Amino acid sequence: MKNIVILTGAGISAESGLQTFRAADGLWHGHKIDDVATPEAYARDPNLVNEFYNARRRQLSEVKPNEAHLALAKLVKNWHRGEVLIVTQNVDDLHDRAAKEYGVPGHLIHLHGELLKARCTKTNFPTEWHGDILPDTVSPFDKTATLRPHIVWFGEMPFDMDEIYKALLKSSLFLSIGTSGNVHPASSFVEIAKRSGAHTVEFNIEPSVGNSLFDETRIGKATETVPAYVDELLRNE
Repeated sequence: MKNIVILTGAGISAESGLQTFRAADGLWHGHKIDDVATPEAYARDPNLVNEFYNARRRQLSEVKPNEAHLALAKLVKNWHRGEVLIVTQNVDDLHDRAAKEYGVPGHLIHLHGELLKARCTKTNFPTEWHGDILPDTVSPFDKTATLRPHIVWFGEMPFDMDEIYKALLKSSLFLSIGTSGNVHPASSFVEIAKRSGAHTVEFNIEPSVGNSLFDETRIGKATETVPAYVDELLRNE
């Protein structure tokens, strides 16, 4: 068995036209992180927070999966030596659409939530949601509750961590694509994978802060380096 775990970050979606999480000035789409990505911000100004994610949700219709997303879906479909799990820090649906194109749903974890879902403020149950969310949008699970973005904000627990850790400890190959490597818990994934003896590879436009932890580095655009690497893997399968 040669199981593969793949971590993707904002860099892979940037080549589809989506802004990266944090710009050099410390702002995200012109907003301070503390104003739009914390539970305290939502409690203080739900209108601002909802509209911030409503705008991000609307933008998804303007972009499409790029060659890197499609190459990873191709890998999932054609890798027969073990399991492939994609763990994305991104809240967009570009991996989902690529997987649908290749007919391989179910091999993806959204670590930080999904723009196209909303969550009940009382039960925490998620539901598919493609429209705007308003502060008074009623939850379908509890009529006394409202909906909030299905996003993991700072201070909240990322999703499916147990499943991710188990996959990392069974992995033979770990790929990190388009991520800065300085946000916990994703920053620890390479070290966990190495404990299992996995070969580790970073794909980025420049080495990340944790680059020294990787066995191999591929520098360049994800749309170029990832498809080439996937073709190498499948040729040598």
